[in-house]
Amino acid sequence: MGDGLALSYVVPAHNSTSTIERTLDELDSQLADMGDGAAEILVVENGSSDGTLELARRLESEWAGKTPLRVLTCEKGLGNALREGILASKGNRVFLGADDLPFGFGDLDAALELDGDTVPVVVGSKAHRDSVVDRSMLRDVMTFGFRVLRWLILGMRTKDPQGTFILAGDWARSTAPDLLESGFLFTTELAYVAERAGIKPVEVPVSLRTNHSEHGSRIRVSDVWRMGAGLFVLRKRHRRARRSV
Repeated sequence: MGDGLALSYVVPAHNSTSTIERTLDELDSQLADMGDGAAEILVVENGSSDGTLELARRLESEWAGKTPLRVLTCEKGLGNALREGILASKGNRVFLGADDLPFGFGDLDAALELDGDTVPVVVGSKAHRDSVVDRSMLRDVMTFGFRVLRWLILGMRTKDPQGTFILAGDWARSTAPDLLESGFLFTTELAYVAERAGIKPVEVPVSLRTNHSEHGSRIRVSDVWRMGAGLFVLRKRHRRARRSV
């Protein structure tokens, strides 16, 4: 079980000097409402080249917020950062977010309304019918194509495994060592492993912030091609793992 903490909020940070300080201030204000000692913030810097680690360390040393802040570092890669954050977490539930809070806190609020014991995996899903997401046509096409590939190659039912996640803490910490993806496919692997374990991720609606475009998308067309090829690697890896059990 977690050390009395209700929530660990993991923030992966890569070249995040323009957003991280504002994000931490918002997080502290929001999580403080949960009560003293109820939550923690974990910033996981990964391979930045713009001084993100130095800024995060300074913010940590000067931190006066009500929510405890820890700064970790790992090799470059979203997956590496999320895995590191999960393994270092102490909360009964673990939130996997982003450095610019693209959905605000609607996803967190919706997830916390659900029982973490009976719903161990919740996804803030852009594919939910009630989500409000203003994206380019190219991004919509890329997203739909990748969804079809996931269904064809992996048989996945989760519509948007590229969203935010809130996980049962013990399950997340026991599962994280089996998740080997270092980049954007990490959350797809996470949802895939959950489905194969008989867990049905529950997707909740999100609303994309109007200022989200300030930070821009980190995913490019070339990333989608690599992620598509990576689905075959995922399938092979976890089918082989099941046979070896």
